[in-house]
Amino acid sequence: MSRNVVTFHYTLRDTAGQVLDASIGGEPISFLEGSGQIVEGLEEGMRGLAAGVKAKVGVPAAKAYGERDETQVQRVLKSLLPVEGEIKPGDQFRAGEDAFAPIVTVRGVEGDELLLDANHPLAGLDLEFEIEVLAVRAATNEECEHGHAHGGGGCGNHDCGCKS
Repeated sequence: MSRNVVTFHYTLRDTAGQVLDASIGGEPISFLEGSGQIVEGLEEGMRGLAAGVKAKVGVPAAKAYGERDETQVQRVLKSLLPVEGEIKPGDQFRAGEDAFAPIVTVRGVEGDELLLDANHPLAGLDLEFEIEVLAVRAATNEECEHGHAHGGGGCGNHDCGCKS
């Protein structure tokens, strides 16, 4: 099965129309189809679109950042965390030194305890993307082997950890 690399700009809104994020004014996003680099529902909504197409793609929470999972909200003693200084609601930090440790959001501070939420900040939200497809091209064998899109110079052009 041939795979494509798709390059696009987006504006992300919640269902009330509030802008949550956008790539306009910055670098466009490039992804390898089927690699899990963008949320499932957005990739499904973009499948088969050609360069130059502008579209709106609605993505339900389950196919975006998932439904909220209240078991991911826990009380933790401040002293157990790798964070120093004042901590306030809304702060975010990595819950451990491992690069893959989850990012948590402080939902509350009660004395020596913090209420931490490991859900993605957009979990539970239905999302609306306005996209403009800038380019679609066949993925190279190297991109398919590595599982992600490469810049114009291959892996040497970005810090992906690939050995080629």
